[in-house]
Amino acid sequence: MKFGKEFVSQMVPEWQEAYMNYSSLKSILKDMSKYKAQNESKAPMASTPQGSLKRRLTLYRAFSGLSGKQRDSSSSKNEDEVILIRSEEGEDSKELYKTIFLNPYEDGAERDLVFFRELDFEFNKVNTFYKKIVKEVVDEADELSKQMNILIAFRIKVDKVGFENVDSNENSSSTSLLHNADDGNHGRSHSPHLDVIPEIEMSNESDFNDEDRNNVAQTNSKTSSIEGFRPAPLEILNHVKINVTPETPVSTLKGLLLSSKTDQTFNKKELRKADGQLNTALKEFYQKLRLLKRYSFLNLLAFSKIMKKYDKVSSRNASKDYLKTVDSSYVGSSDEVNRLMERVEHAFIKHFANGNHRKGMNMLRPTAKRERHRITFLLGLFTGCSIALIVALVILIHARGIMDSKGRTTYMETIFPLYSLFGYIVLHMTVYSANVYLWKRFKINYSFIFGFKEGTELGYREVFLLSSGLAVLSLAAVLSNLDMEMDQRTKSFSAFKELVPLGLFIVVLIITFCPFNIIYKSSRFFLIKCAFHSICAPLYKISFPDNFLADQLTSQVQAYRSFIFYVCYYFWGDFKTRSNNCIDSDIYKTFYLIVAIIPFWLRFLQCLRRLSLEERDIMHGLNGLKYISTIIAVAMRTSNDFHKGIVWKILAASSSGIATIVNTYWDIVIDWGLLRRNSRNPWLRDKLSVPYKSVYFLAMVCNVILRLAWMQSVLGIKEAPFLHRTALTAIVACLEILRRGIWNFFRLENEHLNNVGKYRAFKSVPLPFNHQDDDDEEEEITDT
Repeated sequence: MKFGKEFVSQMVPEWQEAYMNYSSLKSILKDMSKYKAQNESKAPMASTPQGSLKRRLTLYRAFSGLSGKQRDSSSSKNEDEVILIRSEEGEDSKELYKTIFLNPYEDGAERDLVFFRELDFEFNKVNTFYKKIVKEVVDEADELSKQMNILIAFRIKVDKVGFENVDSNENSSSTSLLHNADDGNHGRSHSPHLDVIPEIEMSNESDFNDEDRNNVAQTNSKTSSIEGFRPAPLEILNHVKINVTPETPVSTLKGLLLSSKTDQTFNKKELRKADGQLNTALKEFYQKLRLLKRYSFLNLLAFSKIMKKYDKVSSRNASKDYLKTVDSSYVGSSDEVNRLMERVEHAFIKHFANGNHRKGMNMLRPTAKRERHRITFLLGLFTGCSIALIVALVILIHARGIMDSKGRTTYMETIFPLYSLFGYIVLHMTVYSANVYLWKRFKINYSFIFGFKEGTELGYREVFLLSSGLAVLSLAAVLSNLDMEMDQRTKSFSAFKELVPLGLFIVVLIITFCPFNIIYKSSRFFLIKCAFHSICAPLYKISFPDNFLADQLTSQVQAYRSFIFYVCYYFWGDFKTRSNNCIDSDIYKTFYLIVAIIPFWLRFLQCLRRLSLEERDIMHGLNGLKYISTIIAVAMRTSNDFHKGIVWKILAASSSGIATIVNTYWDIVIDWGLLRRNSRNPWLRDKLSVPYKSVYFLAMVCNVILRLAWMQSVLGIKEAPFLHRTALTAIVACLEILRRGIWNFFRLENEHLNNVGKYRAFKSVPLPFNHQDDDDEEEEITDT
């Protein structure tokens, strides 16, 4: 793979605009190469090549001797200089580099000037961005330092560890995990690093540098081997409050019913929670450092590559001077990130891995996900089996004339709704696997947006494998039910075969909730957790995965109705004779309406919580009103199905029309961020992941058309040629799932580009403690 493609593939997606524009600089060099080739073709054939002439002229250069005097080498250097690089102070006291081309009057030199002007711009952009992010990391390191000091004191208080033999001076001295070291580090007084709190024995300090090891040795010499540590001072807890965020039902109710100023107790439960939060915070902080290190390395390598290309194209030797400046700049010379990484590793191993280096590093650096050949093999096997079963199903229906049999209506009204449930699930999973493929294809960082744990996220192969496996089970079950006569002789039906759909449903539930580490346990439990948070919407803090999953649930209304039919068919009807009175039951009709409203109601509750407790943005209130309009439309359409009349039809049509207009506008303008009049891409948006603009216009048209699928119900289209009404209902439900798949791609693309615009490449982890410094207290006293 060429470096340009490798460079793009290794970029942090959210920082893509902050990287050096390698392709732009390369295109300038291509223009220079073309210009040079044209000039050489116009020159006389007998002309001497420039390189040859340069070598020949060296025969007549004055000999400078063998002593290597400084004045001779400097004059030779000045003679060979091509560029001069200056450091200037720009806006906001930013250090900017400017290159001066020393041969501006040469033929074609204007292209060199353009190249160095663009190169300086990219270099200053990279250097400024890196300096800015490192400053943010330093500030976060200082905050994590204070949090870790509080945690150590918290541990001592809860575990009631005694330190009677420790020197009082050591007890009174404070320590920090991340701070600007002033004592014993005079040469690095302004560089933040991690000093591990000597909570445990200071015997394994092999990762420290010599200066830190000397400090540890001095500390150990003062105390015995048992007393060779000092605890964090407990007085720090007097200025600390535990952050209580309304993320769970209990914390939400406490926040609503109790005062926020109630006294907090430091107990083991709070300690475990704080340990977990700081564990996660340190791991995320370490990932930041890794990304920063990769950012610096890739850009430095890109500058080296592009300057070597310039030397090759221009036949000059400018790379040495420019790369020397790059190496001496902040992005090339700063060692803050490497030093912080070493200290974080040491601190994490000591305080969260009990000194186990391998365990700690595995937690900090999870292994990258590997593609397995067996997944590809099983995927091909299940896909082939699914196709074969579909062909066998079509042949069976045609050979036995099932479409014209007397039992066709009974089968479509009883057995078909039972199996259609699995069809909706398989289709939704297949569409999601296509979404994952496209997200990965167009470099949309879906795993970061969803918050998947690195190395455990499912790729499109794994998702499609699950959907094809479920398809094989479902189609095999359908064939088992069709392997009987399709007529009115219901006594010949086997009770065992009638239980096949229920058995398949139970198998799917068992696999989903299986506690054993099989069939992607972490992904299954992540899905279950998000589904539980969506069901308990007002009681849990709303995250993007919960929000996204709740939107998926709104497109599976017919699946919930199929589930209600399961309950009615197997518990209220006589499944042995394929008879039931579900459609005529008022209770069934009530639940038929309720289950269709529930997913939209859950989304409304999520919007209500975000409006009242979290972000307090009026847009969430408007979004909630959108779901209220959808609830009204669904209720009117369902009532129109059960109560015939022109009034119900008018109510259903008008409410559905209003809901369609509102939902379509919200999809395209708010969720997708399109239809921007003044954008660089007319009627789209400034940034697009897909290079083909027609795709966006086609998606908008498809969204509008598929949104109008409800019209078949209002217009009274109950059946179509060769299609039973239940089959037509299933097709309409499948169209809604396909519409949701289209929505998924552009919704996540818009979310990704918003993160890119704000350079948000890290998860924000809530910290457990809210500390108040003495300086803050003095300011409050002065103000009062």
